[in-house]
This record gives sequence, C-alpha cells and structure tokens, in this order.
Amino acid sequence: MKFYCANHDFKKAKIVLLGVPYDGTSSFKPGSRFAPDAVREASYGIESYSPYLKKDLRDVKICDLDNIPLSFGDKELNFKIIETFIEKIVYSKKQLISIGGEHLISYPIIKSFVKKYKNLTVLHIDAHSDLIESYRGERFSHASVMKRVGEVVGFDNLYQLGIRSMNSTDMLLPKRDTNMHLFDLEKIDEFTERIGKNPVYVSIDLDVLDPSIFSGTGTPEPGGVTYKELLKCILYFGKLNIVGADVVELSPHYDSSGVSSVVAASVMRELLLVV
Repeated sequence: MKFYCANHDFKKAKIVLLGVPYDGTSSFKPGSRFAPDAVREASYGIESYSPYLKKDLRDVKICDLDNIPLSFGDKELNFKIIETFIEKIVYSKKQLISIGGEHLISYPIIKSFVKKYKNLTVLHIDAHSDLIESYRGERFSHASVMKRVGEVVGFDNLYQLGIRSMNSTDMLLPKRDTNMHLFDLEKIDEFTERIGKNPVYVSIDLDVLDPSIFSGTGTPEPGGVTYKELLKCILYFGKLNIVGADVVELSPHYDSSGVSSVVAASVMRELLLVV
C-alpha cells in the first residue's frame, strides 16, 4: 500500500517518500517499525486537501518507494543499507521524506545528506533532547541520536524545539543556550530567520505532541504541544530550504483507537505539501 496520492514514478516525482522500519534500540516500548505501513493505511482516512495550506496532494508529484528492507537486529548493517539507499536518492535531486521507525534512523540518513550538503542545518522537533553520550553503554541509540547528529553537522547547525525531557548536562553542549528551546515551538520564527537559506533537514519526533493527542508512541512524555501548535510550526517550513525530512516514533499498537496513526498521516500530509 502506498501513501494516499503518492502514485508517481520515481523519475517524474518531486518528492520521494520512504519507510524506514527499524526500532532496534527502543529503550522503553518497541513497535515503531510498524509505523510506515500504519501511516500509509491511515492516509486513506484523511482528505488529500489541506485547508491550512490550501494545497492538495493530488497536485504534488510524490513517489512512494515503500520500505527499505532492513535486518531485524544488525544495527551496523542497517546503517550501511540506509546510507547506501538514501545517498542514491539525495543525488537524484529529489526531496526525501522518511517515515520511521525509531529516531536513530535520522543518523544514517543525515550522514548521507551531509555528503552532498556540507553546510546542512538540522531542525529537530521532539519531547526529548536525545543528547546523551550513550544509553546503557550504547552510543548509537534513539536516546543519543542528536548527540551523534551534532557531531556530524556541528552543534552550531543543530536547532531543537519542544524539548521537555533532558539530561542536566545537555546545556553544556555548544549553542544549547541559543539553539535549543524548551517546552514549546514558539521560537520557530526566530530559528527560521537565523537558518536563512541553508539547506535544512527536518526531523519530527511525534512524541513532541502531548500524549492526550498522540498516545501511540514508545516514549510518551506529558506536557506536550497540541496538533495545532505543531501545524503552526510546520507552516514556517515553507520559508526554509528543506532538502529532506523524517517523521518518527509512532508505535501504532499502543493506540488501539488508531487516532495516533491518523495524526501521523495528517502531519505527513502537511509536510508533503509545505516542502
């Protein structure tokens, strides 16, 4: 099953959609590997038209390449598979939006983008800072992914919004006093202006949303933003030079109502229409 209206072939497409079904380092409750297919299925329950953006998915050339075939447990092998797969798309001059999977998928994807875009800026929207050095001795984890990303792109080029769960030492990292905003998304206008025309990779961890709105995640964190607040933030993306993005950490089976999958599909629709 493809995402709703993503019916174009690769050569003609402007945007490429890709599932990355990996959750091998989930630290609390696994299940995000099932998200790509759940988001695709839920996309048929929403309209193709966005009244917020006044745009329609039917008017955008989108190719859905299905899911990357990954190993269940071999993390290093999965990194190689993801980087090889993503690099081909990056150099095809398409915009890429990936559906996770856990947040660690952002690391090999961003590594592939950095090979082409040397001054890549990463805009990270999340409940968790993901800046710890390691989780139980594991340096490559969804809990430490932005620490690894910062080491690749430079912490000057890592902007973070919505953070409400973090380590006390996170603020000691470079630029966290200016490039990390806690609790809400209100600094998106300032960050957009500061980022300017740099190529941008956007990573949206859906647990930035309050669990009352988005319960289908492995790491729910009380005190999150509303869907409308996230949408308002996404609308600013139209001012940025976005070359790629991912939406991660939906674990559909933890929300038997299916609402979380619909929310994820709605976020994907707005993202597809704004980039």
